[in-house]
Amino acid sequence: MIRLLKGLYFNNRFYLSIVLLVAMFIAGYIVDSVYLIASLSLFGLVIAFLIEIVILFGIRSPVKASRKAMEKLSNGDENEIILRIESKYPFKVKLNIIDEAPFQFQIRNFGLERQLNKGESSMISYSLRPTERGEYHFGNINIFVSSQLGLISRKIIFDAEEMVPVYPSFLQLRKFEFLAISNKLTEVGIKKIRRLGNTLEFEHIRNYVVGDDYRALNWKATARRGEPMVNQYQDEVSQNVYSVIDMGRVMKMPFNEMTLLDYSINASLVLSSIALLKQDKAGLLTFSKDIKTIVPPKQKRSHINTINETLYNQLTDFAESDYETLYTAVRRKIKQRSLILLFTNFDTLSGMERNIEYFRAIAKKHLLVVIFFVNTELYELINSDGDTIKQVYSKTIAEKLAYEKREIIKKLESNGIHTIYTRPENLTVDTINKYLEIKSRRML
Repeated sequence: MIRLLKGLYFNNRFYLSIVLLVAMFIAGYIVDSVYLIASLSLFGLVIAFLIEIVILFGIRSPVKASRKAMEKLSNGDENEIILRIESKYPFKVKLNIIDEAPFQFQIRNFGLERQLNKGESSMISYSLRPTERGEYHFGNINIFVSSQLGLISRKIIFDAEEMVPVYPSFLQLRKFEFLAISNKLTEVGIKKIRRLGNTLEFEHIRNYVVGDDYRALNWKATARRGEPMVNQYQDEVSQNVYSVIDMGRVMKMPFNEMTLLDYSINASLVLSSIALLKQDKAGLLTFSKDIKTIVPPKQKRSHINTINETLYNQLTDFAESDYETLYTAVRRKIKQRSLILLFTNFDTLSGMERNIEYFRAIAKKHLLVVIFFVNTELYELINSDGDTIKQVYSKTIAEKLAYEKREIIKKLESNGIHTIYTRPENLTVDTINKYLEIKSRRML
């Protein structure tokens, strides 16, 4: 009896039937025939109610349910969650399924409806898009079962609690890796940049073999040996590529429910993978008011797992960033000339000028690329109509801030510092394009 009471829920059809019966009984005081119909209807409702209780609660375990999620979810991407439902009822039933999603999604109206025939099973899928890294806890699976009568439902709870971690966007990583391996990066906006010239790094002199470029002939060595000799050049030198991520206050700004920090983390993971595929060494440095993490560059393919785990565990209180601390760490820890891609953000020219000396100092020994973001809401305001004085004033301020962004770019580039000024959704593509441009032009 307790099990029945806990699992018994009245459907809307039951309440509508009660309301209709009350109306009929009221009308029955005026018309006797209506009162008789109301009495028969009440008797029929009670019988239907009892029948539905018997057929729904007569089986001890009438439904099976389980959830299948990936071992880890990809931040910023749609992740598929699959529910497997099996009915053991000997008749057709209607199911209302409520899966308790992690609280981070704040889903208040989740519900999936299915109809299952006798002994039928079904796979139901839905997607979740996490917008921050960390642990996500799923709860129980709740199923409300009703028959074709539809007066009541039986609630069945399945213990399906589990924790699934959300990692930086590994789905995006796999996508770019596949495109890079199949030489199809242009399909996602990666530019195909022609390599300028040949490598000039001399390795050794060797005997000429058929097929060698005659322009590589070493005439002095040929004259001495009396046979053709050619210069052998090293085709490519592995270079250090550091993703340096600012985890300070300026990276807390949200865009499409994700912070600029998480966009940067996703982009740096993909960039590191592409660098490894291009035979470069990928490294990582994160900072805010102090240095959070330094991952030395390596060329091993397994190194991407180390970078991924490090990015997943990054925690920040979004404190004020200290670029002096960054410069000190770069000077002490990064000895070899490297490509440093600094993911940060500046809204004002004065904010950048306070730190320009540190950027200059880093750029003297390394190739520095400063990456900062377009404020999309700012440009929406600029392109809007200014009908009132308040709107005109806001639009003027927005145009001033946009002008300062352009001045920041000019100031950095005039000091020999490369820049990427991009929208958050284009960050990964624009960063890879810049890396490939630097690599093809041998700027490092």
